[in-house]
Amino acid sequence: MEFTTLGRTGRTVSRLGFGGAPAGLTNYLDNYSPTNHDQREQVIAAIERAVALGITYFDTAPGYGSGASEAIFGEALADAGDEIFVATKINRDEPNVRAGIEASLTRLRRDQLDLVQIHGSSYSPDLAASILGDGGLLAQLEALREEGLIRHLGFTSEDNNGAVFQFIGSGRFDVMQICYNLLHQHAYEPTRPFGSLLEADKAGMGTVTMRTLTSGLLQKWIRQVNPNDSFDYTPALLQFVLSNPYVDVALVGMRTADEVEHNVAIANDSAGRIDIAALHAKYV
Repeated sequence: MEFTTLGRTGRTVSRLGFGGAPAGLTNYLDNYSPTNHDQREQVIAAIERAVALGITYFDTAPGYGSGASEAIFGEALADAGDEIFVATKINRDEPNVRAGIEASLTRLRRDQLDLVQIHGSSYSPDLAASILGDGGLLAQLEALREEGLIRHLGFTSEDNNGAVFQFIGSGRFDVMQICYNLLHQHAYEPTRPFGSLLEADKAGMGTVTMRTLTSGLLQKWIRQVNPNDSFDYTPALLQFVLSNPYVDVALVGMRTADEVEHNVAIANDSAGRIDIAALHAKYV
């Protein structure tokens, strides 16, 4: 397993991260329910297999199944070592921040949360200002960090808009989780170069990608174009993201031990990495 330092957190983490959305969301990408005992046990076995194979970065959220994903992670990682890094989130509109954090601590069976990320897909300038302002969500999270309930703070975004750069420029976040994959490359444009991944790295932040495998979008599109296509696009998609020097952790949602083993094998194949700048070159 390849490891890296997650920005200014100073923590050593695996570059392949275990995404928790599929663990908590009913019928997300496949037929599944977190209340189905056998399926839940299958996810727990997948998490345990991930730990055994060296994955140390686990990402979840209370919004993934009303706490179901956090509860599954808490059970599966209850006896894991100190090297395990568990990231969760808090809704950007959470009315009671302390209660939300305490609920996550309970579900995850932890005394301190390694990373709490403001959970958002897109932020308007006004919303960003509210989050960063006096008494805003970030200030409340910082107070809980001072109390020792939280170790590090971050945010998530599917956009690469001005609000993201406001957050980076504030210097108050340790980690950024951003949408970045072969289809959505707005977070890093190597020909300029430009993007939030580059700026976050310059700011000393850790960087994590969501939708690394396009959340099934590419695969569904290919099946519509060519219903007989059976090619496994996972190696190309995962290696593309891991090849970016400004990406610390590439999250992949997994539910089975077989998926874990397949993705770990890809991540361990350093020969599959590419030169992203060369890929974008217009002349040979």
